[in-house]
Amino acid sequence: MHTARRTHGFTESVIRGMTRLANEHGAINLAQGFPNFPCPDVLKEAAARAIREDLNQYAITWGAKRLRDALARKYAEWYGMTVDPEAEVTVTCGATEAMASALLAIVDPGDEVIVLEPFYENYGPDTILCGAKPVFVPIAAGAELDVDRLGAAFSQRTRAIIVCTPNNPTGRVLSRRDLEAIAELCRRYDAYAVTDEIYEHIYYDGKHIPMATLAGMRERTVTISGASKTFSVTGWRIGTIVAPPRATDAIRKVHDFLTVGAPAPLQEAVAVALETLGPDYYETLARAYRTRRDLLHGALIDAGFRCRPPEGAYYILADFAGLSDLPDDEFARWLTCEVGVAPVPGSSFFSRPESGRKLVRFAFCKTEEQLREAGERLRRAVEGGSGR
Repeated sequence: MHTARRTHGFTESVIRGMTRLANEHGAINLAQGFPNFPCPDVLKEAAARAIREDLNQYAITWGAKRLRDALARKYAEWYGMTVDPEAEVTVTCGATEAMASALLAIVDPGDEVIVLEPFYENYGPDTILCGAKPVFVPIAAGAELDVDRLGAAFSQRTRAIIVCTPNNPTGRVLSRRDLEAIAELCRRYDAYAVTDEIYEHIYYDGKHIPMATLAGMRERTVTISGASKTFSVTGWRIGTIVAPPRATDAIRKVHDFLTVGAPAPLQEAVAVALETLGPDYYETLARAYRTRRDLLHGALIDAGFRCRPPEGAYYILADFAGLSDLPDDEFARWLTCEVGVAPVPGSSFFSRPESGRKLVRFAFCKTEEQLREAGERLRRAVEGGSGR
């Protein structure tokens, strides 16, 4: 007996593995990107009310009507996008399922999918599950997108490019120039842009520009987002997809056979949040995360890491070369087990592990108190001269 060859190159999620290691050693978990503070009361109350009112059976497979309508109104308010909730919106079990469903719906075996790196660890396996080939294109930290290098990666076999902005793991926000360059290549090669916009409301500079709002891109963009990061409910698994009708029809079929549907009472609660929380909520969200960003960034610099403050999302990818000669996986394990602060080894975000051997990623979606304690532990470790 044997297992499918498509799985043989997969490893266990490094991020989830680091969470288990943190739990085993009582470390502060700055590895996995889930908040340790409560979500807004309006979501909890709406979810409890929906359960009490017996909204406990299947919703419409592709999403409860109330939530799809609320999403369509929000896209109009936020970005001026006209979205048909009946033909262009799909609600999934998290943005992770959304990405898998979208790629399975639009990518054929033998196609190529361009992945900008560093990247979230699911993108490569998602592409391989489609029988397609991931084509990785590095983006240098602090530099403009190398349009010529990106253009050389496109070919007649390119079916899609995955774009994550704000980016996990770097926190980079692609500029309008970068997005326009990607859009031009998608139009030239008749390729889809599959955009991971789960951090769309966690911005520190500028504003979010959905790829679908650029000229000629509405009909070739699959926009993925969800409730996890915006409302601090990562365990609820409510993801969303906005796509043109033909793509949506295919996505809904895949989604139906993968998971049937997302949790009905939680869809109701997210709809209530979208209907009732105003601009002040999103402004406060970004402001609070800016404070956390500055706190952790300062602590990392003080401890001897080299890193840039992210422009969005809630991660810092930090260089520890000045602190230790260990490779990233051993350094991350040492930090977790001996120092009590768990990061993610940087190599998990690169197609060639050696590219991330001196990097670790920290998440700052934690209380300020916990981030201060993490910073103090890192400072004490450096002062102790250990870790080499």
